[in-house]
Amino acid sequence: MPDGTLAHQIRPAGGEPEGALVLLHGRGTDELDLLPVADRLDPERRLVVVAPRAPHSLPPGGYHWYIVRRVGFPDERTFFDSFARLAEWLDALPAALGVPWERTFLGGFSMGAVMSYALGLGAGRPAPAGVLALSGFLPTVEGFELDLRRRQGFPVAIGHGTEDPIIPVDFAREARRRLEEAGLVVLYREAAIPHTIEPRFVAVVREWLRDVLAEPRSREP
Repeated sequence: MPDGTLAHQIRPAGGEPEGALVLLHGRGTDELDLLPVADRLDPERRLVVVAPRAPHSLPPGGYHWYIVRRVGFPDERTFFDSFARLAEWLDALPAALGVPWERTFLGGFSMGAVMSYALGLGAGRPAPAGVLALSGFLPTVEGFELDLRRRQGFPVAIGHGTEDPIIPVDFAREARRRLEEAGLVVLYREAAIPHTIEPRFVAVVREWLRDVLAEPRSREP
């Protein structure tokens, strides 16, 4: 595994991995938080799953990727610090896992979804197999840009609760609009839930992961 940049947990595949899934946790938790979700997303253990810990501590316990000052607009300093550390860690991941980046999914919950958008769709970043965004938003940060025109046909799965008091569902709807207008292929689901992960959508994403791996498409780097 990548040395020294981010603490992490790994859930091995059942045999030779068909792909990989990186899961980024939300605010105030750690790298263990989404591992139970990994078992529901990939019960057959076809994928190797890796969950890194965000680099910034959040008292009294837990970690976060950036300081929250206003929803939709991450704090610039902490966002770019986490972006750089996570980019370095992700760039070393294919060699460490033996799984190509184009067969590695990048996903997360809440601010983990925000970072998944940033690292999966950001200018200058290579395209993973797909991006999974659960209860997140496309980040607006001065000096940061998405490069959606180089992601034609790229798969993104978005799930969000219509009763979410933390990140309102309008952020997910706007993300869907922007991505589809740019030519990305979006799987989108809403549910009448608060800021959490909807179990029925997990089952939908399980099939989405299988379908994307079964039908690789040529993408711009």
